Amino acid sequence: MSEKPQIYGLLAEFPHVDRLVRACRATREAGYRNMDAYTPFPSEEVIEALGFRRTRLPLLVLIGGLIGCLGGFALQSYAMGVSYPLNVGGRALWSWPAFIPVTFELTVLAAAGTAVLGMLALNGLPQPYHPLFHIERFASASRDRLFLCIEARDPLFDVAKTRQFLESLEPTYCTEVPR
Repeated sequence: MSEKPQIYGLLAEFPHVDRLVRACRATREAGYRNMDAYTPFPSEEVIEALGFRRTRLPLLVLIGGLIGCLGGFALQSYAMGVSYPLNVGGRALWSWPAFIPVTFELTVLAAAGTAVLGMLALNGLPQPYHPLFHIERFASASRDRLFLCIEARDPLFDVAKTRQFLESLEPTYCTEVPR
């Protein structure tokens, strides 16, 4: 049984997005897989360089919408056909065209709820604590700084070798992140 590493990883700061993208590509080509980049704005190039795969969120939203659709239709079918049948003007007890508005609304409601909860779950939010919060410079990650963190749980991670590798990418700052 292996021990839990004493550090979370190594953090490097880069001055420009293009340097961060080059660093992410080089890190990925070197074989590191457990890493993340932090930028104050979205960047497709960084996402591609990190090698992120597509999310499962669209599938979750589809499943949530289908559950809402079937649930709304089943609820109305049971209420109008079994539990509380009303014969109004000789019409059929089970009339599916009348069920469409409520079924549609429940489909949208369930899909939207699944999208919000799924997004939070897949992003690991809320996250009131993260080891990077110990790094004073990291407080500027949401304003004007760009960071790359290689995590200690990566199979290739070795503190000395990984630090040497990160410093070869010419960051403006490089430090260990305590757990």
